[in-house]
Amino acid sequence: QVQLVESGGGLVQDGGSLRLSCTASGRTVSSVAMGWFRQAPGKEREFVSSISWNGGRTYYGDSVKGRFTIARDNAKNTVYLQMNNLKPGDTAVYYCALPIARFNADYFQASDYDYWGQGTQVTVSS
Repeated sequence: QVQLVESGGGLVQDGGSLRLSCTASGRTVSSVAMGWFRQAPGKEREFVSSISWNGGRTYYGDSVKGRFTIARDNAKNTVYLQMNNLKPGDTAVYYCALPIARFNADYFQASDYDYWGQGTQVTVSS
């Protein structure tokens, strides 16, 4: 059984930065893609970013392109999301996700992912 634990969320002002981390346990994740999603109150879960098994390919949602960067450290079983120039519209619970047996990163639907973390709250004040 895979467990994903996110950390790094918090309260930040408009234009600020945060770095989220997601560490996996229960299995090595070096051979599969990983992703980040977010969900704001009253809204559907939204794709934020994904990264292939070796970090060679990355994808971003249109609303975060140019501001967020995803990276991974397979030796630490950890994926990161560096978020810069945060805006109030980025306020949401951010979830780390892992698909079984998918090593590319071109998976943008929540249904493509099998394991989820508990989420970490990101709040951006204006």
